[in-house]
Formats: sequence, C-alpha cells, structure tokens
Amino acid sequence: MSAPNLRGLTPAIVTPFDDQGDVDLDSLVSYVSWLKSIPGVVAVVLNSHAGEGSALTSDERALIVRTVKSEFPDLHVVAGIIGDGTRLAAGEAERAAAAGADSALIFPPPSANRFGFQDGSVQDRFKAVWSASSLPMIAFQFPNITKATFNLPLLLELCALDGVFALKDGGRDMIRWDVEVPVIRANFPELQILTCQDEFLLHTMWESDGALVGFGALIPELLVEELTLAKAHDYTGAKAVHDKILPITKAVYHRASHIESTPAMKLGLVDRGILRSANVRSPIMPLEDVARESIRRAMIAADIELPVVV
Repeated sequence: MSAPNLRGLTPAIVTPFDDQGDVDLDSLVSYVSWLKSIPGVVAVVLNSHAGEGSALTSDERALIVRTVKSEFPDLHVVAGIIGDGTRLAAGEAERAAAAGADSALIFPPPSANRFGFQDGSVQDRFKAVWSASSLPMIAFQFPNITKATFNLPLLLELCALDGVFALKDGGRDMIRWDVEVPVIRANFPELQILTCQDEFLLHTMWESDGALVGFGALIPELLVEELTLAKAHDYTGAKAVHDKILPITKAVYHRASHIESTPAMKLGLVDRGILRSANVRSPIMPLEDVARESIRRAMIAADIELPVVV
C-alpha cells in the first residue's frame, strides 16, 4: 500500500444543512472550495463527529463523499466510518470507497464508549474494513476517560495491521501522550501521528506529523500557522498563535458538552461568510442566543476577517 501523506492540516468539516434539514450540497461545495484554497490544508474528513456523521443516512454519507470527490478530484477525501457493528462498518467503508473516498477514519464502535471491547474485536473491525474497501486506514484514539480508548498494547497491534497508515490521537491525556508517542515512533517510524486534541494543540503539535482536527473546520489558516511553527520547534511563534486562538477555543470548546463545538463552529462559519446557515440535526441542538456573539468577538480578537454584518 502506498500511504497517503497527511503531514499538514486535515480539517474534519461540518455538514451544512438547509432550512428543511437536508444536506445543502451547494454550501458544501463552496465550503470545501474555501478550505482547499488555504495553503497547508492537505485533506478533508467527511461524515465525522464534527460533520454529524451519526445523524446522516447511509445514502447521505455516500452522497457527501461523491459530491466532494467529483468536484475536487485532486483533494484527498477521508471518510469517517462510524457504524457500530463490524459488518455495518465494513459496508459503510465499501460504499465510501465506491463514492470516491481516498482513505478511511475508523471510529471505535459507539457501544464501546459504555461497554469497552472484547479481546480481538477492534482488530476484527479494522480487518473487515480493509477487506471490504481496500481504503488506507487511520486509527482513531478516543479520549482516555472513555471505555473506547485503546491501551498501548492494542494501539501497537492496530498500527501493525495491513492498511493502517496513521493514528488520529485524541486521548486528551498528556501523561499518555508523552509516554506512548515515543514508543509508537520507535516501533512504527513511518506511521503518521495526527493530533486531534482541540484543547491541547500546542502541547501535541510539537511531536505530531499533522493535525486531523475539527477545529480546522472553522479557523484552518490559524491552525496551519500554529502547526508549521510547532513542527519547526519555534516555541515563541507557536505560543503567540496559540494565545491568539485561545479565546476562540474557549468559545467553541469550553462548553457544557464537547458536541456543542459543531453548532458553535457553524455559527462562526456563518459569520465568516462561508455557510448560509448554522442548522444542525437532533440530537445536536442550536446554541443559546449569546453564543454567536461570544464566538464572533473571539474571532475579531484573533484578527479574522468577518464579512457578514449582523
């Protein structure tokens, strides 16, 4: 397998919906066109947490992949694979491959968040997806506070599987990050480690090959700048960008629930003139009225141009 190169910023994008609650394909295309125009953006992830993938039908998920890939054939498209059962995940990956996806981001099964894993079940999931789709795979490390997180021995097993070329690390545990990343590097020097730790980007970017992160859906240019400086080990420069971003991080992620980052980013994208609406699908709910103004003020403080007058 020739491994894709995601050594840069890969935004996990939001999914635009129209006022009837249907996928807004026109907004999707213009949104991806904007992301693609930003130097340092190397790919996009579709149908992930940020994209409300679990609220989309299987037909919609395939349509989104097909639409983006047909409009932007030279853009690397990562399809989120979120189905609970292994057969469902394999079928989802097969449909994504047929729609034009270039690689797959493999979520742990949702039931694992409560129940954890039986021995061998995670490996079986990856093997089934690879067999069904032949899509290069990114393993998704969930937060350490969940039962869906992978311990180090399991991570090493997954990294050794055929088809796995990258690890999206969202463990949000800096002890594990500092201890385990060197072990993974020593065993798999070619594996791409991609941070997705929205609240800990500065800490984790130093040792990352890239960032596969929902926050890139809203402020890709700032994250590209921070990542570039961090990879160059320019602490002063990276810290300055981090400090500029921090108010936006607070407005988007320091909320009652992490899932609220999706409607928060949609509000920001409307104010940036990128999306036409901030509509979401239940179980995600619209945010309180004051949220938009706090996000807007944070972006203005970060010197982000806001063409929309409200």
